[in-house]
Amino acid sequence: MIRTYLTSVRRGFVLAGLALVSWLDLLLELVGFCLLCVGLVFAYTLALEGTRPRAALTRRLAGRWCGVDVEPPYRPAPPEPERERDGWYRDGNSLFKRSWFIRWTKRFEWISDDPATGRDLGWQLWNPLAGLVLAPAVLLTGPRALRLYGKWTRWWLGPRPARDGDGWIKKRLKALGFQMGLFALSAAQLGMVIPALLALIWPSPLFATMVVAGRTVTDTLRREAKNWTGVRIDRPYLPEPPFPVPRADGMYQHGRQLYDTPWWPARLARWRWAMSDRATWRDMAAAVVNSVVLLLMVVPTAALVFFGLWGVVALWVLRPFGQALALTPVAVAAFVAGLAAAPWLARQGARFAKLLLGPTEASRLAQRVERLKQTRTDASVAQAAELRRIERDLHDGVQSRLVAMGMKLGAVEALIDSDPAAAKRLAAELRQTSSETLTELRLLVRGIHPPVLSERGLGDAVRAMALDSPLRASVNGVLPRLEQPAEACAYFAVSELLGNAAKHGEARRVSIDFDYDDGLLRIEVTDDGKGGANAARGSGIRGIERRLGAFDGSFALTSPLGGPTKAIMEIPCQLDPDASSPRTNISSETA
Repeated sequence: MIRTYLTSVRRGFVLAGLALVSWLDLLLELVGFCLLCVGLVFAYTLALEGTRPRAALTRRLAGRWCGVDVEPPYRPAPPEPERERDGWYRDGNSLFKRSWFIRWTKRFEWISDDPATGRDLGWQLWNPLAGLVLAPAVLLTGPRALRLYGKWTRWWLGPRPARDGDGWIKKRLKALGFQMGLFALSAAQLGMVIPALLALIWPSPLFATMVVAGRTVTDTLRREAKNWTGVRIDRPYLPEPPFPVPRADGMYQHGRQLYDTPWWPARLARWRWAMSDRATWRDMAAAVVNSVVLLLMVVPTAALVFFGLWGVVALWVLRPFGQALALTPVAVAAFVAGLAAAPWLARQGARFAKLLLGPTEASRLAQRVERLKQTRTDASVAQAAELRRIERDLHDGVQSRLVAMGMKLGAVEALIDSDPAAAKRLAAELRQTSSETLTELRLLVRGIHPPVLSERGLGDAVRAMALDSPLRASVNGVLPRLEQPAEACAYFAVSELLGNAAKHGEARRVSIDFDYDDGLLRIEVTDDGKGGANAARGSGIRGIERRLGAFDGSFALTSPLGGPTKAIMEIPCQLDPDASSPRTNISSETA
């Protein structure tokens, strides 16, 4: 008994000492986050990954010493980027000669999006306090204190079942964190603007490079504003200038000057592009204005939450019981008031940032023209490939069957007088062949444009497709009759996604949601498959991107390892002008 007690005391003090190291890990992660704000993404990723071994050690000790097994809760790490046949690495629509940028970007998304990372941060904050309590508790109760500490560790560091939503306090604490994140990104943007302004003291080709580097931080602010608050901020920048091409004499021209190499013309064209783009100066103004405004928005809520929480602790620790009991409602009210205002202030801060960071009409028009130039070639190639497919199917299928039917008809004519029985058999074979040919022809026509799509519209056509799918599919949405080309584009895109979910994703259920508002069709397809879909390794996903690009649409795919896979498609389109009446089809059914 005494030996067990002494062993428990020794183990408790070891766990308490290990718990104090958590604050050092938290400090390391804070330094990594500060480096992240200036663009060093890999520093924050290394800090988070570097602290996980301490958490893994605590899990093992909790199993050995406390008798509480704690399984690792982390998502699987992303696979290494794969080189394509042409030697490039692809990430979305961007190509890279080396894979390190894609690798670190994917690892950052993997570790920052993992819910277990947030629980690790909370454990590192509160675990030292639990360790300070464990030291005297193990002296008093021995193994019981170790058992309780093991359960504490499992609650923080073990896997948790998925929850439908966050509680009131957690949602508002997240909103407060979003406020701080927007301010931090604005401050980082301001830090990137200063070197660009210094490059303007003497006209230098480095100015365009500094502007492009600063835009990466600004784009991060736009993306996170959408993810955190739902406020969408589109990129306003003019298209980059094309790379210089040589003249007939082999020289490169920029203005009235000729150069032997494309180096100076390319740098000068980029410098002029960065200087002439109004979004460059709007970004610089936004870096200053947003930093001040977002700071003024976050200070009141952060102060109320911090002083409210600290006030409750300080009152009950430092004040007599009567004063603590009387002033605690004031501290709690301050804490609740700060949290209550956080979501609204976060959205207002993102909307204010949109005023300067959003696109103007001129930049929208320029982007649309450039987009149409890029998609015109893709649309022509896709159309030519589709025509070749139809020609091949007609030549190898229907045409060969019709030729065989013609030969059999000749044989029937020759046998109808001499051998009527054989002629009847051939006529029966002809009837079967004609039925098969008609079925094949109908399938071919359906592949070109399904009849149900023309008759009933997109919603009912997708519902009919879901009924034929091996997956358990639910189709939800209220849609008017849209332009037929846009409906066909959406139909075949959804068909490709359903095929990928069943064939590659090993999914069992899929949800298809439609929405049409203000000239924009939005389709969201979510399946419960194994995830890991990558546009760089799938021709089907590229085909969807090309198909949507012909309509100036967008395609966003989220597919972490382990699932779920979510695809969001947006297609600008108008109502069908030939529809006899503005009928709507309402599809909300499980197939």
